[in-house]
Amino acid sequence: MAPTITDNCEFECATVEATTTSAITIGESDYFDSSAIGGSSDNFEESNELHLNGQQDQDVQQEEQQQQQMPWEAPGKQGLYDPQNEHEACGVGFIVAIDGKRSHKILRDAQTLSERMNHRGACACDNDTGDGAGVLASIPHGLYFKALAKQGQTLPELGDYATGIFYLDEAQHAAAEKEFDDLAKSLGLEVIAWRTVPSNQSAIGVVARKSEPLSRQVFVRRPAGSDEKAFERQVFVLRKRASHELIKPGRRFYICSLSDRTVVYKGLFTSDQLWDYYTDLKDPEFETYLALVHTRFSTNTFPSWERAHPLRVLAHNGEINTLRGNVNLMKAREGVMQSDLFGDQLKKLYPVVEPNLSDSGSFDCVLEFLTMASDRSLPESVMTMVPEAWQNDKTMPQEKRDFYQWAACVMEPWDGPALISFTDGRYIGAVLDRNGLRPSRFYVTKENVLVMASEVGVYDVDPSQVTLKSRLKPGRMLLVDTKEKKLIQDIELKAKIAKSRPHSEWLQQKITLDEIRNANVLNTPPVDELAKLPASQRGIFDPRLSLFGYTTETVNMLLIPMFKNKKEALGSMGNDAPLACLSNFQPIPYEYFKQLFAQVTNPPIDPFREKVVMSMQCPLGPEANLLQPSAQQVHRIWLTNPILSIPDTQLLKRNTHRGWRTKVLDITFQYNEGVQGYIDAIDRVCREGYAAAQAGYQLLVVSDRGAGVDGKVAVSALLALGALHHHLIETLQRMKVGIVVETAEAREVHHICVLLGYGADAICPYLAFELAQALRDDGVIGPEVNDKQIYAAYAQAIDTGIAKVMAKMGISTLQSYKSAQIFEAVGLGSDLVTKCFRGTQSRIGGVTLEILAKEGLQRYQLTYGKATPDTRILRNPGQYHWRHGGEAHINEPSSIGSLQEAAVNKNLDAFEAFKKTTLDSVKKCALRGQLEFVTDRQSIDISEVEPASEIVKRFATGAMSFGSISLEAHQTLSITMNRIGGKSNTGEGGEDSDRYLNQDPNHSRRSAIKQVASGRFGVTASYLANADDLQIKMAQGAKPGEGGELPGYKVTKDIAKTRKSVPGVGLISPPPHHDIYSIEDLAELIYDLKCSNPNARISVKLVSEVGVGVVASGVAKGKAEHIVISGHDGGTGASSWTGIKNAGLPWELGVAETHQVLVLNNLRSR
Repeated sequence: MAPTITDNCEFECATVEATTTSAITIGESDYFDSSAIGGSSDNFEESNELHLNGQQDQDVQQEEQQQQQMPWEAPGKQGLYDPQNEHEACGVGFIVAIDGKRSHKILRDAQTLSERMNHRGACACDNDTGDGAGVLASIPHGLYFKALAKQGQTLPELGDYATGIFYLDEAQHAAAEKEFDDLAKSLGLEVIAWRTVPSNQSAIGVVARKSEPLSRQVFVRRPAGSDEKAFERQVFVLRKRASHELIKPGRRFYICSLSDRTVVYKGLFTSDQLWDYYTDLKDPEFETYLALVHTRFSTNTFPSWERAHPLRVLAHNGEINTLRGNVNLMKAREGVMQSDLFGDQLKKLYPVVEPNLSDSGSFDCVLEFLTMASDRSLPESVMTMVPEAWQNDKTMPQEKRDFYQWAACVMEPWDGPALISFTDGRYIGAVLDRNGLRPSRFYVTKENVLVMASEVGVYDVDPSQVTLKSRLKPGRMLLVDTKEKKLIQDIELKAKIAKSRPHSEWLQQKITLDEIRNANVLNTPPVDELAKLPASQRGIFDPRLSLFGYTTETVNMLLIPMFKNKKEALGSMGNDAPLACLSNFQPIPYEYFKQLFAQVTNPPIDPFREKVVMSMQCPLGPEANLLQPSAQQVHRIWLTNPILSIPDTQLLKRNTHRGWRTKVLDITFQYNEGVQGYIDAIDRVCREGYAAAQAGYQLLVVSDRGAGVDGKVAVSALLALGALHHHLIETLQRMKVGIVVETAEAREVHHICVLLGYGADAICPYLAFELAQALRDDGVIGPEVNDKQIYAAYAQAIDTGIAKVMAKMGISTLQSYKSAQIFEAVGLGSDLVTKCFRGTQSRIGGVTLEILAKEGLQRYQLTYGKATPDTRILRNPGQYHWRHGGEAHINEPSSIGSLQEAAVNKNLDAFEAFKKTTLDSVKKCALRGQLEFVTDRQSIDISEVEPASEIVKRFATGAMSFGSISLEAHQTLSITMNRIGGKSNTGEGGEDSDRYLNQDPNHSRRSAIKQVASGRFGVTASYLANADDLQIKMAQGAKPGEGGELPGYKVTKDIAKTRKSVPGVGLISPPPHHDIYSIEDLAELIYDLKCSNPNARISVKLVSEVGVGVVASGVAKGKAEHIVISGHDGGTGASSWTGIKNAGLPWELGVAETHQVLVLNNLRSR
């Protein structure tokens, strides 16, 4: 039987049997035979070998970790599952008596609120263990006073002690408590008593019981003569140091909270089990004036007691998309932070972000630290971390805008869809992210009680009792101050904070490029233009083009459209070229990176229609002390976008304005030093950068300007930058300098994005500019265009491209995107990743630094070595379009010709030829081509194998709308699939009713799979009722994170009729599924579709990327019955080349990860 060609179809997870747990673990080295990739070690072709030795070491470590796993710990990294990829989404709400009056009713109302959000949480495989629920309340002094009296201890007055609940284990709790008491004593605090928190074990599920902690509560006395603020800080230091110092291997130790105002009860519950498990919460003596509740839907598969919310100061519904960058930069700030409040003690509070936390946990650490260690109030710290979209808002008052611009110089935004409720016991409030991508409603009643929740209907109140009813708007904040006994609305609150310091005055001290230009016109004579190359080496004949891996396609298809039209070129169909690790043509390191994108757990955004929230503005240069607000923080260069022109870069290199100094780090070395010279150059750059930061330089310029001159080769700017950036973070010097990259290597949007993601603050792609100037002189680009217009056109094209890439991940500001490493590597070895791209996932191992060095040297050899006339002409290996003798492509002319011959003339020889060439192409281009059949097993008798007629019933066509293909082709596919018993897919363009009503069974044009996507084209009740499968399209393989678009001239009468629209008017399906902003929304849509057609199987289409298994497990918890994993190589009618070539991962990795994670979590059978 013929092989199933799955290159343009989706591979459907639902057809893999659950028993084959590791049949497709692509991550294990045993499954890769590196010789199958066709490299011989004595020439440069060796670069094709996927080096996986590093992977074996990791596997051994993983096995050791798994053996030591304690019952309360979630599974560690294994196979393709990595706990780092966890997500969560949730229901959150709070009730507060604005006047601070305590009552038991507040707690009971909070219980109602929490139980009604049960649908917002999720259940594990036992259907009785929640993903986590909790409540944060003010300390119920009466209850604790009585409880301690029974133990024979007297509790001081409320406010004179702090308390909190610890998760410990039976075996080691006594030792842990003793060490905690000693630590408290050393900090001048006294532990009054410990109590075991009473609980009812029968209230919780089986899975929760297996990891149930011993809950112990501590009471710590306030020292005599210590004021409230000082005591609060002492308690913070105690908790922070205990979290760092008392954790030991094999010991359970987690502090839910420790405070003199609030206490947290939480755990691995559904939201109704919480109130039965902790008996304290049923006690009428439990009186409180505020209660913050949370119920968790952890998309990740392994929720834990520790990860439940509320955390110490917040409960969070949403996701921080820029987390890795935020955490890295927070670590780097430890090198420049100083505090008058803590003095030398400050270093003992590091790391600020404790290891192995979720995004919410990391945010909580930083928010608490900002409030405790600097003189910011809690609301101001929240404003600093989650600013409004101030950059393009013309209506914002100037002083508020100035506050936000000052705050942007202090810290980058923590960006992502989020509703954050926060409290420190005095203030309680909520803030919405700048896009407003999470719901939040609130009312105030006549009893002076405020209720806020992430949805309506959670709290019953008589409308006549409501005095104010509203919702939070994007970027806005809601705050109650229980000390002042008032509700403070956003405008009043932010005006007060904005006026609290002279931010507008301080901003006069920010530096702009214009100021530097003017200063240098007076200070230094203008430097001559860089020596121009001879005419024979200009433009397309510039030897540096070949040295840095440019091809004729790069110039004609990508760069010229940017300079001419100010935007990226569009492509169509899919990407069937080889992965970089399988290429025969020395790909540059950027090609190994794939952009990540948001799907299900948070929405991508539309960078054009939501332009008001997008911003490319960024500060460049050293960051001052975060904890001491001052004018010092704005002594940075404010850039409107990250692309620098050649004159501006030359200017910054010699700039001395305001005493600034710039160190140029040359990343070239002599060709004859070979591979070792390449590796040494990277280490030298790290050393020089560290020395310059120590010596007080403000800017580092990583430059490959010297390449090609006097026998010099350049290290890849990306490798040098990544290594330098991470070296400076590790040595705590990164915040002392800004890094500018001056490189010939970067030219496409993707290259610029990768540089920004790994630490560049600004980039000058000088060779692209010099090429454009030469092309203008040759008349290729209009001769009337001046240099300034060239720079502006390119910068605009790149800006638009970056905005698109950021929006795929739901990120709105470049400042948050910088250093956030929103990429996965495919085919880079673990040592290389550790050195240059720490924290980036690279799951199949791959090339080493030596191989990349050899390829760099090979490009030099091709350019300047044995000069044959051929090498003078720019290469065209056919990365985009197939060329004879160039890169392999899966769809190549001879195989298509053979297929047509076989189909038209029923020619079996032609079919054999098609099979052979196709399998050969797959071997050269795709991961599955590297897998080998196991040959040493007993073969199965053919009678035991399903007949072909049964196998084909599991075939499905790709989801292609008619419009992207013709109606005739679309209907032919349906008829064929119906005849063989397979399934055809409508695509998101819908299907006309005459195709599924009254059909002749032998000639039925009905598609069995009906797709529902964000455009909702043609989705009617009868469309839904006439389906075997209803497929929710969350993302598209060819351009994940982007929406679809059918231009007006393609919208014919037929298409308009089916899609219920108007002929000639363009159709757009927005990138976010327009009513799916989180996993719970998807669960609701699944439920709605099930109601519309109870007999249909509900399918969800995802696109392969790291963590897709985790998303799929959330989808399975949301009651989907079928999951489709699409690869990065699918087709599309139109998208930018950046999206087609560089987003999404091979489906092989996605299917393997999804299968493993579902099995690991006992969800595979669902």
